[in-house]
Amino acid sequence: MTHTSDPGFETVIGLEVHAQLLTRSKMYCGCSARYADARPNTHVCPVCAGLPGALPVLNRAAIEFTLLTGLALGCEIPAFSKLDRKNYVYPDLPKGYQISQYDLPLCAAGTLAYVAGGMTRQAGITRVHIEEDTGRLVHRVDEAGASISLVDLNRSGVPLMEIVGEPDLRSPEEAREYLVALRQILRYIGVSTGNMEEGAFRCDANVSVRRLGDPLGAKVEIKNMNSFRAVERALRFEQVRQHAVLAASGQIEQETRGWDEERGVTLSQRTKEQAHDYRYFPEPDLPPLEMNAALLIAVRERLPELPNARRARFGDQYELNEADISVLTAERDVADTFELVIAGMAPDQARIAANWIVNDVIGLQKQRGLPPSQLPLNADQLRELLACLAGGELTARAAKELLPVIGEGESPRAAAARLNLLALNDDGVIEEAVAATLAAFPAAVADYRGGKRAAMGRLIGETIKRTGGRASPDRVRQLLAAALDNET
Repeated sequence: MTHTSDPGFETVIGLEVHAQLLTRSKMYCGCSARYADARPNTHVCPVCAGLPGALPVLNRAAIEFTLLTGLALGCEIPAFSKLDRKNYVYPDLPKGYQISQYDLPLCAAGTLAYVAGGMTRQAGITRVHIEEDTGRLVHRVDEAGASISLVDLNRSGVPLMEIVGEPDLRSPEEAREYLVALRQILRYIGVSTGNMEEGAFRCDANVSVRRLGDPLGAKVEIKNMNSFRAVERALRFEQVRQHAVLAASGQIEQETRGWDEERGVTLSQRTKEQAHDYRYFPEPDLPPLEMNAALLIAVRERLPELPNARRARFGDQYELNEADISVLTAERDVADTFELVIAGMAPDQARIAANWIVNDVIGLQKQRGLPPSQLPLNADQLRELLACLAGGELTARAAKELLPVIGEGESPRAAAARLNLLALNDDGVIEEAVAATLAAFPAAVADYRGGKRAAMGRLIGETIKRTGGRASPDRVRQLLAAALDNET
């Protein structure tokens, strides 16, 4: 299917995001929440296994992380909140209900700013609430060839935060950028890894196509999307599918559909549940929550400078271009490292540092397969490398050669000395390289003497190459010009 731009129709999208929280223990018990590398069913106790008589205890850190998220999104924090039971039966939910929140969430009525189509836009945040994750089903074929499903409860009870957005998005592209911006905020404030591939950041999308001027129609929920690209593709497919149904005078059914990544289509799974289907009622085993001013002040003090504010400041304070700012502020750790490196530097030196980090250091990061937040050199190493460049101890060429071979925690200056890459200050050696270059490239020499000054560039490059990249380009130019002008 292809994208439709029929001006008679409008696409309305709202997103529900579930983010696993970076707490040490689970939501309602003391079991470890770090389940990724654990053997199946080894991080399980009577509480997260749903055994009769086991009583939950609230995880304070998860509550604080959720409040921190709400504050970062400009939400109101109600004075009173409570937990509710959301009842449904599924093999990976051993209790037969999920402890979640219904009508009194921790946070409500916020906004998220994001950039789409070169413009800054805003979408409303309906609510941010806390709940628990389910276990995980593993489907396989046994030795007899029968299809079986196994349950791993290590993930059961892991703190899960749900961020429900208003239906303010109008295209699949906007939905993608909304998710990118939200994930960046969660990573900046340190409450979630935001890793979609590992299931730490999951999105369900509600989409409805309507004729312009009509009220909102039936919404279709889409599940099973595990990347930003998948979200955009699934929404675009559904947008076109619903448009085709309406254009043929059909009716959109309210349902849940799953995204098939391989086939690039959404497939009907079940009719969409309504709130009453879950039979919500207040959780009897956990007391209501009353927010006090001291707690909110303490949580608010933990808010770092958020991505949008940091991007604006980088432009004003360091006079960087938008492309460099976007790369430098994508990850909080990278932005922090950049500011440590340039502390006390003049704006022109800050721009040089930004250029090196954006083009060379992050290039090396990707080459080594490091996480986006982890640079291959620390702030002290980068600062020393740039100081060697500014002071003439390293040429740009030598620095580029040095960068990938600096050891962990090693001084760049020491590494350069070890590899014989420090700048060459011996004019005698450079003059020998100049003489060899002039002898090897008589045509370029003739071009230069004939008035083609551009020929100097090749002669400089060849001379520097003969010094192993250690000679200063300025000094090479001076000695070449002297040699060319003196030989007649």
